[in-house]
Amino acid sequence: MDLLNTLVDKGLRRELPTREEALAVLATSDDELLDVVAAAGKVRRQWFGRRVKLNYLVNLKSGLCPEDCSYCSQRLGSKAEILKYTWLKPDDASKAAAAGVAGGAKRVCLVASGRGPTDRDVDRVSETISAIKEQNEGVEVCACLGLLSDGQAERLRAAGADAYNHNLNTSEATYGDICTTHDFSDRVSTVQQAQAAGMSACSGLIAGMGETDADLVDVVFALRELDPDSVPVNFLIPFEGTPLAKEWNLTPQRALRILAMVRFVCPDIEVRLAGGREVHLRSLQPLALHLVNSLFLGDYLTSEGQAGKDDLAMIADAGFEVEGTDTTTLPEHRRGGCGGAQPATGAAEAPAVTVPAPSDETRRDLVAVRRRGAGTDLPPNA
Repeated sequence: MDLLNTLVDKGLRRELPTREEALAVLATSDDELLDVVAAAGKVRRQWFGRRVKLNYLVNLKSGLCPEDCSYCSQRLGSKAEILKYTWLKPDDASKAAAAGVAGGAKRVCLVASGRGPTDRDVDRVSETISAIKEQNEGVEVCACLGLLSDGQAERLRAAGADAYNHNLNTSEATYGDICTTHDFSDRVSTVQQAQAAGMSACSGLIAGMGETDADLVDVVFALRELDPDSVPVNFLIPFEGTPLAKEWNLTPQRALRILAMVRFVCPDIEVRLAGGREVHLRSLQPLALHLVNSLFLGDYLTSEGQAGKDDLAMIADAGFEVEGTDTTTLPEHRRGGCGGAQPATGAAEAPAVTVPAPSDETRRDLVAVRRRGAGTDLPPNA
């Protein structure tokens, strides 16, 4: 396909596709899927070889969030039967993190529900960061605590946080459809605060919430404009008890096309396969490794993931290798700064796309609420 040849050439040069080209990737047929994966795989291997970075989530505080994000099982008014607990003690959080590191994780992601941290919360997390770094040499720590207030990013950086995660989630035009307690600009501001404080910015999206192709392209181009170092791609986990419980809009093929589009737009950025991969990619997960260069090991915040040993086996079977702590993830030209490609001009306006209704064969049984690890007496999955 001329489209794919053009996208590969642009990706190898770090030149961004046009919006029209990004939309065309999402519009490819299932017959063309392997060609799309192969093309995006060339770009992935150019900048990241066959390395896969493993990340491990520790949910420091679960549930009871005052925000109303429709996709979240921890939201205000959620009836999802998830684990609910207040802040883990630093030692307990460090022990949970150690399980992920022992499983091969290079980065530990410390996440807490809520609109944003208080100054006392920042102190708590700072103690946790110190405990993790003292016990695990070379491990990166990323904080994800919600919207930041003045000075908090600097304090987290001083405490040893290497990165800060705050996802844009969806396009600015439709953000109000999924959340009313804060807006898109609040999220952009927090990412920029993290960057200004010297932390590596991590910001991504959630696919499968009923958005159009244009929405997906818009949020990925907005992310590229922010120029984070890593972009996690989440696929909606439709928890019972949340407003989006019936949004089963993704197929494995659709999920792969979304990942390929993100790789073409973010050729030299860490693209991370995140929440919902087991639910929506299912047996096609190994193909996604040709598109992403990073994934979460084990469980997520409130749902269970694939067994850690199965993740490692999948990576090995697909011919990839786990990235060690002695390896720098990003290509040399991106280290220590925010260099990258410039957006192309002349993009065409995107037509609205109707999202298909879920089929009668939807596998709702694949959503399993987390009952182990942080906040419980059971060992974590890593």
